Amino acid sequence: MTDATLATAALRSRIRRLLQRIRGERQTPIVPAGNVAGRALTTVIAIMTFLAALTVGAVSLVSDTAGRWQNDISDEITVQVKPAEGLDMATALETVRQIALQTPGVSGASVLDEAATSRLLEPWLGDSVDFDELPVPRLVIVAIDSGEPPNFAFMRQELQEAVPQAELDDHRAWVSRLVTMARTVVLIGVFILSLVIVATTLTVIFATRGAMSGNRQIVEVLHFVGARSSFIAREFERHFLRLGLIGALTGGVAAVVLFVVIGHLTEANRQTAEADQISALFGSFSIGWTGYAGVLLLVATVATLTALTSRWTVTRHLAEIDMISPVES
Repeated sequence: MTDATLATAALRSRIRRLLQRIRGERQTPIVPAGNVAGRALTTVIAIMTFLAALTVGAVSLVSDTAGRWQNDISDEITVQVKPAEGLDMATALETVRQIALQTPGVSGASVLDEAATSRLLEPWLGDSVDFDELPVPRLVIVAIDSGEPPNFAFMRQELQEAVPQAELDDHRAWVSRLVTMARTVVLIGVFILSLVIVATTLTVIFATRGAMSGNRQIVEVLHFVGARSSFIAREFERHFLRLGLIGALTGGVAAVVLFVVIGHLTEANRQTAEADQISALFGSFSIGWTGYAGVLLLVATVATLTALTSRWTVTRHLAEIDMISPVES
């Protein structure tokens, strides 16, 4: 046996002992835990998760709002009474309310008073609306039984005969357009979310290849002396799972905090006209438990995707080494 052979055998024996030490004690990680590339990847994942979580929250908010609008169709209608010369508005409103209450399928009716009407018109006419000088239509809110709704055609005819200035509006056309718009927004949100997930996957692939390049010699030596591909891939998977989890949690928590702050501000300013309009569209501006569950699922998905993508990239790289080595030899 030559000296070169003995030196090679001694080197391989020393490397095997080092490999066993890494397997047993894990004091020397293959991928450095706090390098610049790792911090940059964590920041990128946090930003992407934040954007994706905003998309999930917005989609959940719009979806819940669309469902609430559809429920409002079956729960409530309005009757508008337009002012006219010689019309006693108070008497006309009371007549409309009584006709509505006598209609089968109606569970309640109430006149929207001047204060509530003034709040509705405040964004456009200010807070000093004079109903005596300005001909403002008045509303009667009619609650209906969603299980046995009234005959709207018959009810409309009764109202027209009693009060010609009354117009029944069941909001179906208006809410139908809003629901269509909401569903379109949901589809766009899902598309954007898919793009963010794809971008995150590509980012992890490039980051893993960068980490592989920085530790190429160590990985190749470990691979050539007998370290299994699964062991090396598992080391990278564990490293990138930690980075992905930290980044995804940071982005997800930031998005949740933003939604909570916006909801709190909306609730605190609920008495203003602007808040009334926002509440009419989005309720309390809270994403609800479905939104929070979606953000939590997104965090777990991003972290898992980061780990699996890194494992796939490392395994593929090691497979390329195995294909090249016989050719070079």
